[in-house]
Order: sequence, then structure tokens, then C-alpha cells
Amino acid sequence: MRRRRTVRGVPADLATILRDVGALVLMQAGLMTLSIGVAAVFREWYVALAFLLAGGVTALFGGVARQLFAEAPDPQMKHGMVIAAGGWFATATFGMLPFVLSAYLIPPDVMATFVPAGAEYAESSLRYFRNPLHAFFESMSGWTGSGLTMAIHEPSLPHGIQWWRSLIQWVGGVGVIVLTTAILARPGSGSYTLYQAETREERIHPSIIHTVQTVWKIFAGYTVLAVLALFVAISLSEPLSTGTAFWQALNHAMTGLSTGGFSVTDNSIATYDSTLVETVLLPIMALGAIAFPIHYMVLTDRDPRALFEDVQTKWLFVLFAVGVAALTVQNLLTPQFGDAFVGEWDVFRDSTFQFVSALTCTGFQSAPIGRWSAGGKLIVSFAMTLGGAAGSTVGGIKIIRGYTIGKGIRWQFSRVFLPASAVVNVEIGDRLLDREGMEREFSEAAIVSVLWVLILLASSLVLVNLAGPSFSYADALFEVASAQGNVGLSAGITGPEMPAPAEAMFLFNMWIGRLEIIPVLVFLRSALYGLDP
Repeated sequence: MRRRRTVRGVPADLATILRDVGALVLMQAGLMTLSIGVAAVFREWYVALAFLLAGGVTALFGGVARQLFAEAPDPQMKHGMVIAAGGWFATATFGMLPFVLSAYLIPPDVMATFVPAGAEYAESSLRYFRNPLHAFFESMSGWTGSGLTMAIHEPSLPHGIQWWRSLIQWVGGVGVIVLTTAILARPGSGSYTLYQAETREERIHPSIIHTVQTVWKIFAGYTVLAVLALFVAISLSEPLSTGTAFWQALNHAMTGLSTGGFSVTDNSIATYDSTLVETVLLPIMALGAIAFPIHYMVLTDRDPRALFEDVQTKWLFVLFAVGVAALTVQNLLTPQFGDAFVGEWDVFRDSTFQFVSALTCTGFQSAPIGRWSAGGKLIVSFAMTLGGAAGSTVGGIKIIRGYTIGKGIRWQFSRVFLPASAVVNVEIGDRLLDREGMEREFSEAAIVSVLWVLILLASSLVLVNLAGPSFSYADALFEVASAQGNVGLSAGITGPEMPAPAEAMFLFNMWIGRLEIIPVLVFLRSALYGLDP
């Protein structure tokens, strides 16, 4: 009987997983250290202390795991999927510490000072994070780019916590594993296994390290441009000080480009009630939903035609047009027209912004969707379920899977009318697939999509029985699609008063939605039976 290899007395497979999850956790400790400076700038010393303590605990766990198992073997695909799922879960777990510690360290009289002058409420939403489940929810929502929140009044949060919410969405949008691969990984050390397991297949350079570094350069450059554009739009739309306008622009640029959707205003983008702000946000959200290799081609070749030659990007724009038209018509015909809209222009404006926000999985909200008809909610739910392009920051099933399933169904029908010996190749994007390749692509797309929809339906049935009689099945389906699609739009169910079982279920929905199910299933199987075949 062959003896299993161990590292410091721990099975080698587990040592590999713990070492690389430790690297992810260690990265988060660095982000917490950075956030100490942000809290200090705003003289929020209790928040700075919370980040210091959280960073210390996080660095201890991450550093010990990384050093203790430094000699563990490089990850294979089975390790990569477990590391991806376990890493996201561990990152969200340690990411809750700043929320919890701030809520407990800040005295009530100091916490009250965070409530804006003239607000209709008297207590800071920070108090909700004394409940560890709420804090974990906020962290998971941030890291997965979901955008659903327990902070019902975001302006009443300290600036340091507002920053932390935006930062974890900005980093989580591209992928915490991508960030860690870019900074910590060694060339040829299994970096591609981690990158691939985090559901990102697109490569820009032969070296995965150079690929993710280029992705971050593009992302950072877009963020700077988005901040400037939003600063101008917000300044022209609202009578705010320069500092406040910049702060809101910075946070909304970070969460908009990462298609995360956290806000620092009370009613998300509806707070501004500004066509200009919404118009500026449309291309920012769309940029986040386009695959990064396409951005690279457009920027390096200086040729925008790459946008229209890529199959996912073409269908993204087609879906924008068709979806906005369908949602506009549906909302014009809704019996609740007077309750939900001011006039016909508002119907088109709200339908445009909300459909783009849903399909890009951003989750910025400009309208009271809870008042919309069931038909309107279902159209938006479809957009949240599908999502944007694979290789971008979005959640959902992804356009390429929907396209592949459509091509596969057509391919299966065409074979019925051809002789058995006929060779039928299928073109998907720039790839020409033979029968074996098409069957492989079709089965992968179908498996993930069917699992996604089954979990969506099962979760919505659970939620409709937990949410209470004031919410319909359309509301429940909408809310689960938002959580599992990592979007953040809400029909009114999500909040600190929601039933704890529903909140816990949403943690699972957000987690599997970010990783597209398979890595989480591998993680759960490995936890029960190990990594052996």
C-alpha cells in the first residue's frame, strides 16, 4: 500500500489548499492595512482600530498557513477548484471582521454622529453589523460583487466602512484569485490552475501572470476615467461640496465598473434622480460586462471593430436593445403605472437603466422595482440570470453559455436531416468545432445552466414561503436571481429584518453564483469524501 505524501504531518492535498487559501487571506490583510489610512484621513479612529485588529488577525492566519505549508506541491485542477471555493468563503469570513469590530468598538454617541444632518432616521446602520450573520452577509455580498446589503442607510456608515464595502467589490469584481495570482504567484507554479478554477478562461498573454497584471492595468485605468466622469456628472446634478462629490464618484466608479452595485447614498442611484448621472453610468456598467481580452484588443490595436467581431459583445448589445424595448413596453402596459412611474419618459429612462444594470449584473437601482408588475420583474430576472460576457466582472450564467446552448440545439436538429456519415462542424465565435468538440462544449454549458436554474427555482420556492404574504413569487424569484446572479437589485425582501434562514440561504446563492456552481460542488464533495477519485 502506497503511503500518502504529507507536509508537516498534513496530507499533501490539504497542505496545498491551506497554503494557497492562506495567500488569499494574507492579501486581504494588506487591503485592511491600506484601509487604516482611509479611516485615519477622516479621523475615524475607532474604525482605524477595527481595521488594525482585523488585519492583524487575518495576517496571522494567512501568514501561518502560507509559511507552514510553503513546501506543499503545486495545485492541480482538483486543488484549484477547492482553493477557489474555499478561498472565496475564507475571504468573506475574514472580510466580515471590520464590520463586526467597528460596530462593537464605536460607542453609541460616536456612532450617532455618522447620521447625516437632517436625515429622517436617528441611528447609524452600522449597528446592524453587531449581528455576525449580517456582517458575514455584507462581506459575502461585497466580495462576490452581489450588492445586496444589510445597511439600509449607507450614508450613516463611517467613511472607512463605506470605503471597505467599495474596495472589496472593486477587488472581488476582477477576482481575488486573479489579484493574488498577479502579486504572489510564481511563473509556472500552478497559477493557471487557480485562474481557471475561478471560472476565468480568457488569456491575453501566454503567461498567466502577465495576463492578470494586464487585466489589472486596464481595470485601474478605466476606474480613473470613471471617477472623473462621475465627478463631473454628480457635481453638475447635485449641490454638493467638492469633497463629497469626489467621494461619491470614487465609490460609485469602483462599484459600477466592477459591476458590484454597493452605494454610499440612501436610495442607490435614485438619490440623484439625474438623467446625466444615469447616462454616464451606462457605459461604465457596460465596460464591466465586456470580456477583458476584448478591451485589450481595442486598446492595443486602437480598433473598435473588435467590439463587434466578438460574439459575446455583439450579443450583449443586441440584448441591451431588445431587453430595453421589451421592458419599456411591459412597463407602459402595467396596471401599476401611476404608482411606479411619473410619466412615459420615466418609463423609458427607468427601463433602460434597470435592464442595463441587471444584464451587466451591476445592481444600481434608479426606480422602485418593488412596485413594478410581475412581468417587469420577470424580464429583469431573466437579465440577471443570463448576465454579461464570460471573462468580465459579471455574474450570471454568461452570454457564451446561452449562445452555445442555442447553437447546440440547432446543431442537433440539423443532424437529424443529414446522413450518419456527414461531418457537421459548428462555428462558435472564432472557433470551429467538430462533433466531439461541440458535444463537449454543449454539455458543459448545459450542465452549468441546468444546475444554475434548478438552484434558482428551488431557492425561490424556499424564499416565497419565508418572506411572508406581502411578497409574491415574482418577488421571490427576482430576489434570488439577484443574489445568485451577483447583481444587487431588490424588490424589498433583503434587509436586516429578513428571516435568518433566508439570509443564510442567500450566502450560499451568492457564493455558488460567483463561482458558477462546479467549484463549490467539488469543494463540498472534497469536504465529505476527500480529493481521491
